[in-house]
Amino acid sequence: MELTILLCFAVYTLLLFAVMWLTGRRGAKGNEAFFRAGRRSPWYVVAYGMIGASLSGVTFMSVPGGVYSGAWTYMPLVFGYVLGYAVIALLLLPLYYRLNLTSIYTYLEQRFGVRSEKTGALFFILSRLLGSALRMYLVVFVLYEFVFRAWGIPFWVPAVVFIAIILLYTFRGGIKTVVWTDTLQTTFLLAAAVATVVAILNNLDMSFGELMRVSSEKGYTRMFDTDPTAPKFWVKQVLAGMFITITMTGLDQDMMQKNLTCKSLRDAQKNVMTSSLLFIVVNILFLSLGAALLAYSAETGFALPVNEAGAVVPDKIFPSVAFSFSGFTAVVFVLGMVAAGYSSADGTLTALTTTFCYDFLGFGKNDAKGSDVKVRRWVHVAFALLYLLVIVAFRPFHRQSLIDTVFDVAGFTYGPLLGLYAFGLFTKRQARDRWVPVIAVLSPVVCYVLKLYAPVWLGYRFGFEILLVNGLITFGLLWLSSINAKRG
Repeated sequence: MELTILLCFAVYTLLLFAVMWLTGRRGAKGNEAFFRAGRRSPWYVVAYGMIGASLSGVTFMSVPGGVYSGAWTYMPLVFGYVLGYAVIALLLLPLYYRLNLTSIYTYLEQRFGVRSEKTGALFFILSRLLGSALRMYLVVFVLYEFVFRAWGIPFWVPAVVFIAIILLYTFRGGIKTVVWTDTLQTTFLLAAAVATVVAILNNLDMSFGELMRVSSEKGYTRMFDTDPTAPKFWVKQVLAGMFITITMTGLDQDMMQKNLTCKSLRDAQKNVMTSSLLFIVVNILFLSLGAALLAYSAETGFALPVNEAGAVVPDKIFPSVAFSFSGFTAVVFVLGMVAAGYSSADGTLTALTTTFCYDFLGFGKNDAKGSDVKVRRWVHVAFALLYLLVIVAFRPFHRQSLIDTVFDVAGFTYGPLLGLYAFGLFTKRQARDRWVPVIAVLSPVVCYVLKLYAPVWLGYRFGFEILLVNGLITFGLLWLSSINAKRG
């Protein structure tokens, strides 16, 4: 089995390099291809590829597994995504295209000053480097546990292999390659979910309609939690989904760089709104997969994976069923996980390089130099090594659910970005640029203390809404600093 999985992994990797070779033959070359893809990307290709870019390995396992404890209450969050994408399409994309931005944090320099630009870029780098590396860590961890560990291979070896492959196929083409490889990743992600559902239904001799009927009777398809005190109260979910999308897509260089490769603002807006609708369909697919996994367990007596305390571990339901069901589903699962890992990492690596080159090294602000391509390549390699370091270093600290860790990182690092952009877009006041770095650091520190002691002080536990509090504190401090302020 392990050899079959390894062979399929090798074939899939060769497909990626074939896409890289094909996309590199025509069109823009050098930095223009790496950073902007010549702004010639078809909007429908970007829209389809955005599905894979947004579905990480964490989502690949957590959404189906989450049906066990939360039914389909994840869907209101997805509906919130649609609202968030509408804000991006109508507010942020027109701004980015009007200013002809490559790095979206250049806006902060134009609005407030150089320190603000570097502050925004630095918070993005920290957030994406940590968040995306942890998502990639999960892919490496699962494959190590189910495949490589049996061969006695150390954990760092598959990590090095994954990062080396991503580095190689993004090294020359950058975002131009990523736009097209994302279509391949999305196809394999969706194929993995569909193939697993079909295999389970065939095994149970059950139609999809029957699966939905049985799942509804068991309460698996319950979508709206109407208890206002519940963590997944549907109103909270919708609002959370909207702000997650605004911050983690609209204010995120990785996600927006793909949108900025479209030929025009209108194409980019069509891409974003199409992506939002596709997310509804795709998440229903993954929730249906979760229902199929639970139906298989109920009908066959398959024991769901548990931890040391005997509690079911939702994130392990999908891999456990896939690897025990058949060789086919095991291979399909691995390919889906690999696609999720690649799609969440390749764009991030390119975006980190873009942000550092434009916001710290001044690319695009001076006359082009012959050394720019060489500098960009060294930056790309350096971020790949940092990526690898985070993945390997996190191994001893893997204790809580990884999705909790990812959202904790996002809540503290995207908050200052939310406050900065809101202040820039919705007020005409001029913040003191020299105070912006201090405010951007102070706000997450205050939020960390608040999250730590709120259960004692207020009798309330903060979840992802700490992002909104973070943004509000940043906004308020920027307002105070803007009193009688001049640019600088």
